Amino acid sequence: MGFVNIRLFRHAIRLTSGVLDKGKSKAGEISHFKALTTALSATVGLGNIAGVAIAISVGGPGAVFWMMLMGFVGMSTKFTECSLALMFREKRPDGQLMGGPMRYLQRGFQQINKPKLGKFLATFFAILCIGGSFGGGVAFQVNQSLNAVSMSFPFLENAQWAYALFLIVLVGFVIIGGIKRIAEVAGRVVPLMFVIYMIMSTIVLIAHYDRILPVISLIFQSAFNMESGIGGFFGVMVVGFQRAAFSSEVGLGSSPIAHAVAKVEHPVEEGVVALLEPFIDTIIICATTALVILVTGVYDNPDFAHLVSGQKGAALTSQALGQVSNLFPFILSISVFLFAFSTIISWSYYGERCFSFVFNEKYALIYKIILLIVIFLGAIAHSTVIMEFCDLMILSMALPNLIGVLWLSGKVKEALNDYTTRFVK
Repeated sequence: MGFVNIRLFRHAIRLTSGVLDKGKSKAGEISHFKALTTALSATVGLGNIAGVAIAISVGGPGAVFWMMLMGFVGMSTKFTECSLALMFREKRPDGQLMGGPMRYLQRGFQQINKPKLGKFLATFFAILCIGGSFGGGVAFQVNQSLNAVSMSFPFLENAQWAYALFLIVLVGFVIIGGIKRIAEVAGRVVPLMFVIYMIMSTIVLIAHYDRILPVISLIFQSAFNMESGIGGFFGVMVVGFQRAAFSSEVGLGSSPIAHAVAKVEHPVEEGVVALLEPFIDTIIICATTALVILVTGVYDNPDFAHLVSGQKGAALTSQALGQVSNLFPFILSISVFLFAFSTIISWSYYGERCFSFVFNEKYALIYKIILLIVIFLGAIAHSTVIMEFCDLMILSMALPNLIGVLWLSGKVKEALNDYTTRFVK
């Protein structure tokens, strides 16, 4: 796409802010900003807090470099898949817009005379996305947030059901209202939790300012460390890519479902907005989390070995923030809860759209009931089991989606050239 992630970066910010929308009437349900925050509420979650801590614990500091590289390259991937979502979206009989891999795999492949392959890939993706919504979208969020919240509220360690019940009530209230209510809540929650988390992290980095440059040097050295052989080198790279994919959802096809309902004048317009996602999620938030964990040294501290072995990443990040202030773990508990809550409601929409695609719109309520049950199960399951299931379901979504994105990328390139000619000055 000709490094669209660099050359249209400023244009993406102007689109998201609404500066370029004044006086224009566009087709869609929600604004660029709400579409972005809805998608971000799914990507900016426990993957940024727990996932980064797990990446460093498993792959070492070098995994951070590969996470950042994945985020940078992924901006172009996110642009492509979200542009496709707008190019092939359609209005359902109930009046709702439907878009995402289910649609561009099915309708896009019809245009290139491969309808059977398109139908198979679309259905395969939808089934994986339903599983992904239950795993990474719900169970992982509940499990990791409970680990962090229980550090500030110890009684929850023996009362997981109470935490699950509280989340079930809140999530149930929001998801009944559909995408507009989800977007409204996400538009308020995401900016708030982003600011709170970044303020705390910045204070920790200032308190350990003398370790920042040595840590950055350590990241680069570890990223290309060949002491463990070629296998060790690729192991670190894979861990970094894996956790970045889980966190930013680049190439997974989930975010295009949210962006598909945005108000646009041109399909590529929303793709340009979407490329900001990996930048915010991975390059800013994940990098900040990584620096906090590394400068405080909690990732290789024997006192926290049980958190590392149990893959309780959110709890490990809480310990890192607690090195500066005893108040920070408590504030993080609130932030983690908001992160988990916003991710669950957004993934509930992704899963519901895919469930409706496979089974029919009239059975959507069944999906919502199952999702609320999974919230309870996520609170009582073991963290390692949850992590393995989440990786299996969510990362598998990339297979059918990326096949379609690569196959249809020529159509996006044509649309991009048209858009830049007409709208980019």
